[in-house]
Parts: sequence; C-alpha cells; structure tokens
Amino acid sequence: MASADLLLHPVRLRIVQAFLGDRSLTTSQLAAELDDVPVGSLYRHVGLLARAGVLHVAAEQRVRGAVERTYILRTAAAQLDPDEIAAMTPDDHRHAFMAFVAGLLAEADRYLATGRPDPARDGAGYRMAALWLTDAELTELLRDLARIIGPRLANPPAKTRRRRVVAGVILPAPEQQPGSKRERRPRSS
Repeated sequence: MASADLLLHPVRLRIVQAFLGDRSLTTSQLAAELDDVPVGSLYRHVGLLARAGVLHVAAEQRVRGAVERTYILRTAAAQLDPDEIAAMTPDDHRHAFMAFVAGLLAEADRYLATGRPDPARDGAGYRMAALWLTDAELTELLRDLARIIGPRLANPPAKTRRRRVVAGVILPAPEQQPGSKRERRPRSS
C-alpha cells in the first residue's frame, strides 16, 4: 500500500492514471503522453513509484546502449490504506481532489488535441446529476456500479477496444432538510 504523500502528488497521480486499463508503458511512451512534464522530472517520479512497488518492471530491452524498461501498474499497491484516508485533513483531501481533477483535465486535453474530437461518435461526455439517496440507497448504487464496471475492468487491451477513462465523483451536499429555503425540490403535478 502506497502512502498519500507518494500517490497524491499531481505528477505521480497522472502517471498512475496513465497506466489504468491494464497498460504497459515505457518511460518514453509515458513521456509522449505526459508531454507537459519535463522528462527528467518524469523519470524521477517513475523511479519513486517503482521503488515503492506501485510500478513494476515487466520487461527490459537494450535500445542504443541503454536499458529501456516497460512498466505495469500494481493496482493493489496504488491504493491508500483506509486508515490513512481517515487521517487526512480537509486540506489534504482538497489537495488530493485538485490532483485528481488535474488528471481529468489532462485526459480531456489529450482527447481534445486529437484533431477533430466527436464526443457523440467517441462516446465521450461529462455530466452531473443530483440524487436524493439514503445511506442504504447510496450503498446499493455503489454496489450496482461495481457490478456493472467490475467485469469490464478485466478486459485486456485489444485492437478492437479503445481505452476509455471513466471517473466518478460522489460529493454529499451540506446537511439540509428537503424543502428548506436553501434547497427546494420541484413540486410534482
């Protein structure tokens, strides 16, 4: 299990996100994807993640006298311990969320830079909804999502498949009573 200090750094979080989807990448391939990160900095962050066991060397190959390593993500090692999450301060969570959102922005930028993005054709989109849920209903929703997404996480890369980033955020609104002046529900007719 990696620490919050290791994983929640904006560049390292983007590196981890780049490996999602059962990808194996060399540092050169990673540098091409994260082209806004200086190469020296990228190598340093990859080294830290590898030493911590978050990235694993899957292969090595000699290229022009140097050793090129291909890395894979050890997903179990790229997660924070629940006790560490519980010990995070609101400021820690704020910084972690900003790093997460920065990773999403970078993914969106990469998609939009592909030339002529077509969200309808590509199945891309972003939307927000508000649901009124009890704690039990939220638990059921999360279980349903895991049941739908879980099997697809095991899909290996293939020529007929395109890597798609699915990100979810669940934020509870401040505690309010339904129908209060600050939060009115529309009346049903």
